[in-house]
Amino acid sequence: MPLRLPIVVSGRSDDGATWSEPTETDDISTLGALFQLNQPIAQGDSLYIRSHRPNNVPVEVKARVVRVIPANYGTSRIGVAIEESKENWLRFFVAWIADDNVSEGVHE
Repeated sequence: MPLRLPIVVSGRSDDGATWSEPTETDDISTLGALFQLNQPIAQGDSLYIRSHRPNNVPVEVKARVVRVIPANYGTSRIGVAIEESKENWLRFFVAWIADDNVSEGVHE
C-alpha cells in the first residue's frame, strides 16, 4: 500500500565499508517495502532498515533486496523482503496503518 514513512537504510558496499542513508518508503506491506536509494545496490544484497512506530518505539529489521529498478537522477527504487524480525515488521506495519486510519477518521 502506498505509504510514506521515514526510514534509515544501512548496508555494506562492495569494498566492505558500511553506509547508512535516510529515505522514506514509497510502498509498504506486511512482507516488505519499496523505497529509493542513492547507494549502488544489487538484487540479493542484505540491508538493515530502521524506523519507529507512531509511539516512537524503535524498529530494526534485516531485509533482502528482491528488486532494483533504475529511477531519476541516478537513484534506484529498491524492493525488499523482510527476513528478520518479521514479527517486528508486522507490528510496525500494523501500528502505522492503525494510526493512519485513526487520523483519517476510519474506525474498524
